[in-house]
Amino acid sequence: MFFQHVYDKSLAQASYFIGCQAKGEAIVIDAQRDIDVYLEIAKQNNMKITHLTETHIHADYLCGSRELAAVTGAQMYLSDEGGEDWQYQFPHVGLKHGDKISVGNLTLEVLHTPGHTPESISFLLTDHPATDKPVMVFTGDFVFVGDIGRPDLLEKAAGLIGTQEKGAKQMYQSIQRFAELPEYVQVWPAHGAGSACGKALGAVPSSTVGYEKIRNWAFQYENNEAGFIEYLLEGQPEPPKYFAMMKHLNKVDRPLLVEVPKHQKLSKEQFLTAYNDGLKVIDARVKTDFAKGFIPGSINIQGNNSFSTWAGWLLNYQEQFVLVADDNQMEDLTRKLMRIGLDNIYGYISNVEELGLELETEDIIDIEEFKSYIGNPDAQIVDVRGVTEYKTYHIEGADNVFVGTLPDNIDKFSKEKQIVIHCQSGDRATIAQSLLAKYGFKDVKNYSGGMKEWMAVNN
Repeated sequence: MFFQHVYDKSLAQASYFIGCQAKGEAIVIDAQRDIDVYLEIAKQNNMKITHLTETHIHADYLCGSRELAAVTGAQMYLSDEGGEDWQYQFPHVGLKHGDKISVGNLTLEVLHTPGHTPESISFLLTDHPATDKPVMVFTGDFVFVGDIGRPDLLEKAAGLIGTQEKGAKQMYQSIQRFAELPEYVQVWPAHGAGSACGKALGAVPSSTVGYEKIRNWAFQYENNEAGFIEYLLEGQPEPPKYFAMMKHLNKVDRPLLVEVPKHQKLSKEQFLTAYNDGLKVIDARVKTDFAKGFIPGSINIQGNNSFSTWAGWLLNYQEQFVLVADDNQMEDLTRKLMRIGLDNIYGYISNVEELGLELETEDIIDIEEFKSYIGNPDAQIVDVRGVTEYKTYHIEGADNVFVGTLPDNIDKFSKEKQIVIHCQSGDRATIAQSLLAKYGFKDVKNYSGGMKEWMAVNN
């Protein structure tokens, strides 16, 4: 058996290339949309991708199975479980519980594991002829290392009311069945730490059934379904706004993108025309450079591992936008955006100083100045972290407006008071400050040390 774990740090998303070396055939599970990584693995190992599958209709990224099918001619095998509302609406071979996929000398047995979503399936892999015992299970968003998939996304992100309690009950039953698998079976999930698909995912990429039964909280609720459901549903992070679009695009026919596109570098005149026409500007520079001088109305989303997530919160799928980025950043940023279907890049610029625009700056303050605003009736302190983070611990008197939903909550900011914002360590606060500036709040102070520095000093 050939096995390669492919991991996208920007979305904490795992996919798998598994092959039979004797027959030269391979299957890819939960492919990312920039598919060249799998084509290169196949080429280097003299294998042909013949099978493609997915564990469920994903909410957090645009799955690349159809791109791979278009390029390789491989057959897609997808879940037909979950009822008529959860069927893929494009040609595929349907899978039901107990079905088997043969890839050379390998077999993958389909396990219906609903809970995260109604159609979710896992794959139990056996490597013949070495053994007739299963060696791995690919769990998708069902069982993670140290956590399990959240059942509330369909309700919170896609607006399907009443689905989270039903999903939680299904998850409880699926967990009981999972616990019956041999303890030595390796567990390979679709996500790791940093994903919004759970609340406490481990950073280790894989585990075993036996280890998860010992350490994963979900296996500690035997004969206590109510306690399990309560814990599962509480404290889940806010699902990014783009999740609803991913659910849709992963289910229906959509345009394919089989290569990573190259985008034009705009001249000063091209940029100013687009800018004056109202195109949104996303500045991917590091926050310290952005703070020193930025294009009025631009939004700072740093080009780090969180870039695509925040872009998914703040961009819609109909609008074109311009990036501020270095030439050597553009391929990486394009990949991150195409992985969530944000393909409407109009072009990019690298130097904001050459445009002839009067640049704005951010007012970054230190902890001593920040302290002077605490309890000041003429100041409004706003914590832009998530609700769960805020509830766990926050500075007395601080309001909470999560940065991802800030454009929908602009009325919560006072025009009469000095606004002072912070987050955990400064990244989200610079997004918030740029958004506030875009909405006319120019005199905002940013305590960029955030709760990380505050806790270190005050504990």
